Amino acid sequence: MKILRFDSPGYERAVRVLLRKSVSDPAVEKTVREILESVETRGDKAVIEYTAKFGGPRLTPATLRETGEATVPAKVSAAIRKSRRNVHRFAKASLRKNWTMRNAEGAKVGERFDPFQRVGIYVPGGTAPLVSTAIMTVTLAAAAGVPEIVVTTPADETGAIAPALLHALHCAGATEIYKIGGAQAVAALALGTKTIRPVQKIFGPGNAYVVEAKRQVFGRVAIDLLPGPSEVLVIADDSANPAWVAADLLAQAEHGKGSGMVLLTNSDAVLQAVNAAISEQLKTLSRRSHLEGVLAKTAVLVRVKDLAEAVALCNAYAPEHVSIQTDDPEMIADQLVSSGAIFLGGYSPIAAGDFVAGPSHTLPTGGAGHSFPGLTAEMFQRRTSIIQYDRASLSRSVETIELFSAVEGLDAHGRSARIRLEKKGR
Repeated sequence: MKILRFDSPGYERAVRVLLRKSVSDPAVEKTVREILESVETRGDKAVIEYTAKFGGPRLTPATLRETGEATVPAKVSAAIRKSRRNVHRFAKASLRKNWTMRNAEGAKVGERFDPFQRVGIYVPGGTAPLVSTAIMTVTLAAAAGVPEIVVTTPADETGAIAPALLHALHCAGATEIYKIGGAQAVAALALGTKTIRPVQKIFGPGNAYVVEAKRQVFGRVAIDLLPGPSEVLVIADDSANPAWVAADLLAQAEHGKGSGMVLLTNSDAVLQAVNAAISEQLKTLSRRSHLEGVLAKTAVLVRVKDLAEAVALCNAYAPEHVSIQTDDPEMIADQLVSSGAIFLGGYSPIAAGDFVAGPSHTLPTGGAGHSFPGLTAEMFQRRTSIIQYDRASLSRSVETIELFSAVEGLDAHGRSARIRLEKKGR
């Protein structure tokens, strides 16, 4: 792990490096562009070829779609349903509602929010099938009332989807499931093939190729956001429990290479204790060698001058997850303006947000938190404005319409309003 101190030479430069997020890889861009072009011209055949080429199963058009069910232990099913219940309730509460009002001239105006009719959701699978991501994405679509929820997720080399993941997808509300991953899955969702009809909007996290594919199909379809490798930033003072901070950083390291783990603390004692606690806890974890490699490359422990600097660095970093383990976490949280999700106090582990709390864990990464929120149920809704005039309200508006028409040189616009008032309408 890297340790930075505010009073050490080179500190400011090291912090600038920490805040500099990686940009898209030209090689990845090129590969994804080729995949998209191939899927657009060759459809199912290209999807099947790329799936096999990148270590997936050898499929046929008839076996692309998963039609089976999955049996899981009762405790696993209960946990999935408990998580789904919290996520569904949170999603329902956050949906935008239709509304109307009268404008100054008496016309009726408002907004209507309808679900997209067909969406695509990418759920990472492979060696670590993300059951929680199925719940944190598909459930939101179901809560919004989307009638067709199409999921793509990688299957193993035999063509099987992990039973717990398949069970979660069905529980959350998926209506179609396809056994494909990578950029070719995004291409199939966006462009369509003979087997997979195109969708209106694509959701879900993925690796660099999936994120790049979403970036390149934007405009052909809508997308949610570009969630990449996961990140956590912990702000801690002397009141923090170093073992708890270490546990949060280690949990984040399980997401693998590319993940970001940052501790900002104004306490020498906490920094040293967290460093020691990480070493001790590593000895007890089953993926110790993997975690050691991830920590060595991406974990940074920073001794900041004070909590004000911690807030400033956090806002500049725009982390996916922020854990505030200080004496007054609410005071710190009120100053954060670019975080994906904020966890208040030591008893709020980030894993609770990953699995069961309620808000979706699909959040902006790579600095996107400066501009984008995390995934919400309202992203599965499309907005329509509603406008209704009667004769009286149009009479009060026609002169303004004609004035704008004259200023813009569009006399037919003004005429289209005036003509309705020349004879009494129906």
